[in-house]
Amino acid sequence: MTKTWAVLHDRDARLCLTAVLVSGFGTSALWLVSGVWVKDLTGSDGLAALCMLAMWAPTLAGPLLGTLADRVRRKPLLIGGNLLLAAVLPILLTERVPVLLAVLLLYGAVGVVEDAAEAALVTGVVPASLLGDFNGLRMAVNEGMKLVAPLAGAGLYTLYGGPAVALLDALTFVVAAGLYAGLRVHEARPEPLTSPPTAAGSAPRTSEDGPATRRLQKPARRPTFTVGARHIWAHPTLRPLILFGGTTMLFAGLNGSLLYAVIDDLGHSPAYAGALYAVQGAGSVAVGLLSGPALRRLGERRFAAYGIALTAVAAGLRAVPSDPLALVCGAAIGAGLPCVLIAALTAVQRETPDALLGRTVATANTLLYAPNVLGLAAGAALVELVDQRPLLIVLGVVWLATAVPLCQRPASAERIASRSPSDANPA
Repeated sequence: MTKTWAVLHDRDARLCLTAVLVSGFGTSALWLVSGVWVKDLTGSDGLAALCMLAMWAPTLAGPLLGTLADRVRRKPLLIGGNLLLAAVLPILLTERVPVLLAVLLLYGAVGVVEDAAEAALVTGVVPASLLGDFNGLRMAVNEGMKLVAPLAGAGLYTLYGGPAVALLDALTFVVAAGLYAGLRVHEARPEPLTSPPTAAGSAPRTSEDGPATRRLQKPARRPTFTVGARHIWAHPTLRPLILFGGTTMLFAGLNGSLLYAVIDDLGHSPAYAGALYAVQGAGSVAVGLLSGPALRRLGERRFAAYGIALTAVAAGLRAVPSDPLALVCGAAIGAGLPCVLIAALTAVQRETPDALLGRTVATANTLLYAPNVLGLAAGAALVELVDQRPLLIVLGVVWLATAVPLCQRPASAERIASRSPSDANPA
C-alpha cells in the first residue's frame, strides 16, 4: 500500500486523479438524469433508453476515434475536449429531445478520445512501476463517484430540472480542463501517422512481368487506425488479457440483466437494486485501492484470473435465494470484475510504444466494453425464456472456465519482436 499512496504524493498524478473525479461526478449525474429527463419530456421508454445507447455507441468507433490521441499532443487534447463539452452542454437548456440525443452522442465520442488520451498521457506522468496503482486509484475514484453522483443528480433534477444538471456537468468539465492545464508534462510533437509499409526484415516484392521489366510493386497500405488491433493481436501478453476481458464483460452483461429476476426471487421490490449496487460499488472501490500491490505480487495475468474466478463464483451463488449471500456476492462481483480491466489497461500502457498508445487504448476499450452491450441484450432475452437459477449456475461455471487459460504460462516475450506490427513503424 505504500507505493499506492506514493502516487498521491506526485503532483501531476494528483491532478489527473482529481480531474477524473470532478468530470466523473458530472458524467455520472447526467448518465442517470438524461433518461429520466427524456422520459418526462416524451413519456417514451424507448426514447429514454436511446440516451444510454447514444452515450455508449461511440465506443464501437474506438479504434478510429483513438487515432486523434496519437495525432496531436495529448494534454491540449484533454483540455480542448473538456472545454468543448463545457461549451456544448448548455445547449440542453432548450430541452429538445433530438438536441439532447445529439449532444449525448458527441459526449460519448469525446469521452472515447479523452479516455485514450488520458491513458496515454499518464505513462509520461506516472512511473511504469506505479501504473497499476494509478489505474486502481482511478477505478476507485470512478466507482466512488457512481455511488454519490447519481443521487446528487437526481436531487438536483427534482428541485430544478434537467437544465440545472446540464449546467453542473458543464462546470465540472471547466474545472477538469483547468486541472489538466496545470500538468507539468513535456510532450514531443507526434510523428505523422503512417501504416507500416512492410513487415520488419522483409524485402520489397517485385512484379513477374519479366526480367527486363521487373519493377518494384507498391505494398498494400493498411489503415492506420487498425494498428492498435494488430499490436494487441500480435502481443502474447495483451491478446489473452483483452480476449478474456471482453469475454468477462460479455458475461457481466448477462449477469447484470438477471439482476431484477434475482431480486424477485428474494421477495423484494425493484428498489432493492440500490442496496446491491451500493455493495458492488464498495467492492470496486476496495479492489481499486489494493490493485497496485496485488499486480506487483501476482502479475497482470494471475490478478485478472483471480478476479474473473471471484466474479464467476459470486455470479453462480446468486442462484441461492438468501439476502446476506446476495449482498456478499454483490460485493464480490464489485471486487472481482474490475481486476481484468485494471490488468488489461496497465499491460497496454506498459507494452505499447507511445506513438500508437492512443489507438491501442481506444481499441482495447472497444474490445473490452462493447461485449457488455451484447451480454445485456442476450440476457434480457434469456431471462424471459429460462428460470434465472439454472441460468446463473451455468453462467458461473462457464465464466469460471475462462479464468483457467490466464493461469497458464504466457508465450515467450521474445516472440513479440517478430510478430508485432509496431516494430516496422511505430505509427
